[in-house]
Amino acid sequence: MQEAVLEFLSKRHSTPISALAAPGPDEDQLQLMLKLAARVPDHGRLTPWRFIIYRGDARKKVGQLLADRLEQLEGSLTEARKEQELKRFDRAPLVVGVVSSPVEHPRIPEWEMFLSAGAAAMNLCHAANAMGFASNWITNWYANEEEGRRLLGIAPHERVAGFVHIGTSQSVVPERPRADMEAKVSEYQGPWSE
Repeated sequence: MQEAVLEFLSKRHSTPISALAAPGPDEDQLQLMLKLAARVPDHGRLTPWRFIIYRGDARKKVGQLLADRLEQLEGSLTEARKEQELKRFDRAPLVVGVVSSPVEHPRIPEWEMFLSAGAAAMNLCHAANAMGFASNWITNWYANEEEGRRLLGIAPHERVAGFVHIGTSQSVVPERPRADMEAKVSEYQGPWSE
């Protein structure tokens, strides 16, 4: 089993959202994915995150709300730009919003809670992939815009860790260059100095 897990992790990749199609997970598969996604480091057992499921007609409704909001921000949109916004959440059969929902705590900083939400998003991708689905974890302009977040069902004190698009891959994703580990790993040399 150890080798199988290492092999799985060594091949992890994101599938372009444009290549995600039906079928998506059924209800039992989704519930298992979410249960696995929740198995993350969580200092203080605060569960400072939550999931929002966007599926079915809700994806089209979200697209219309986002297109309308962007038009408020930027003025009249070209047909291509409007179509892009209308399909934001309608490209994959399922989108799961992973939301950082911090809890007030005297000793645990909010940034740790945000990291826990990010870990939940990564675990969701791993769970989806392990179950034979493809995934892509993104944010986008609406994740960083207060009214955009509200339209997506996110409270004022919450932030977006990511939107995980899940479906079945319609193409083979070529391997891309990965980080140069020699440039990214160092031994501790003492306090930072310039």
